Amino acid sequence: MSVESNPLGDYLRARRELVTPEQAGIPVLGLRRVPGLRREEVAMLAGISADYYLRLEQGRDRNPSVQVLESLARVLHLDDDGTAYLLGLGTEKPRRSRRRPRRESVPAGIAKLVATLPLPAFVEGRYFDVLAANALATALSPRLVVGGNRLRDVFLEPAERELYPDWDTDTERLVAGFRESVGTDTDDPRFIELVGEVSLASPRFRQLWGRHDVRVREGAPMHLDHPQVGELRLNREKLGISGTAGQMLVIYHPDAGTDAADKLALLASAALTPADRPGVRPGPA
Repeated sequence: MSVESNPLGDYLRARRELVTPEQAGIPVLGLRRVPGLRREEVAMLAGISADYYLRLEQGRDRNPSVQVLESLARVLHLDDDGTAYLLGLGTEKPRRSRRRPRRESVPAGIAKLVATLPLPAFVEGRYFDVLAANALATALSPRLVVGGNRLRDVFLEPAERELYPDWDTDTERLVAGFRESVGTDTDDPRFIELVGEVSLASPRFRQLWGRHDVRVREGAPMHLDHPQVGELRLNREKLGISGTAGQMLVIYHPDAGTDAADKLALLASAALTPADRPGVRPGPA
């Protein structure tokens, strides 16, 4: 059984509840018992019958036309990412037998690149597993190690949460990116296990997951509060790795000449082993 047996209907319902009548240009008369728009209001604004829209939300019609989906995206004030996600949910897909989850493997060249980069870098898998990480990434966060998971750590590890002064904003972006990364393939056992675990333990994650926000994984400025060097303002890049199913190379870098650059250099120096430091030879065994 999948976590979302009716993803199209769930998405429509969640987004409908986030659009106010005022945003849709509908006058408010008296007390409204539902958050956001009513089903019949969405149907009217989209130019479809209320009965047809009800069938979409209930999962009794899962393959609306592109024109209908685009009309609904307009009514629900979806951005480009949200519209693309909605179109994906409404596209008919052939039935597949459930497959065993495939282990994600980092291309050998990317693994070597991560190890030699002079900046914090790691590889993020489709389900936000850490698949490779260099020593400077681990110095930035001890949770950035192979076997870690960004979703689990950010929501469930107190020490990781303390790294993010803008935790509310950062978690919104994280969950929206996770939903985009997973897409419509919600029958994967790895997805079911991870979302179930974090949902049970984190009210914040349950709230954000219920919003159905979608955002393409991309670079963004990051504000961190590191326990050793204090405030860090860095740029985070997320670069798609060709030949993989959704893996990203994540790199943090400072603006030149800033105190963040000096602090990152200090972390890099501390992260070096004696054998890595110029002019230093390891002692006898």
